Amino acid sequence: MVESSASDSQRPASATEEKNSSQFVGFQIDGQQYAFRIEQIQEIVILDQVTPTPQVADYVEGVSNLRGAIIPIINLRKLFGLDPKPTDGETRTIVVNVGDRTMGCTVDMVSQVIRIGAEHIQSAPETVTADGADYISGFAKLDDQLVILLDIDELLDPERLGRDHQVTSQQSPPLS
Repeated sequence: MVESSASDSQRPASATEEKNSSQFVGFQIDGQQYAFRIEQIQEIVILDQVTPTPQVADYVEGVSNLRGAIIPIINLRKLFGLDPKPTDGETRTIVVNVGDRTMGCTVDMVSQVIRIGAEHIQSAPETVTADGADYISGFAKLDDQLVILLDIDELLDPERLGRDHQVTSQQSPPLS
């Protein structure tokens, strides 16, 4: 991973810029750039094995044994309602801490660690968050790209995930 800055990727950040900026881990899903705040990321891994679990939401790929800890693996592509994509050499799992829980988030590709100055971040408009997408904390303008900043706590909130699963299961035919 490469670290870059939203203000100038060639120049080291000054102490003032570091105080007025935050670090994020950038990743891609379906060609769109997203980012999580780095403070909640435990590590980024390539998983050898995910054990499927029955009767869970479609976006739950299963569980994985991460150095003795069994963690759920959430496919963000599926969570966002996108078509699944086969795992390839770029696929990564971002292990995140949400409260006292640890979870893995599968993404298409992890791009870089990004330092984003507060002046480059805009809050998400109400029209974006009105229908329950309050997990979008804002947008960052980096060169010619728009990065969607995600709030891990909101995105992976058990209540929210439970609501999403209920909606999905109501649309799916019952098991026979």
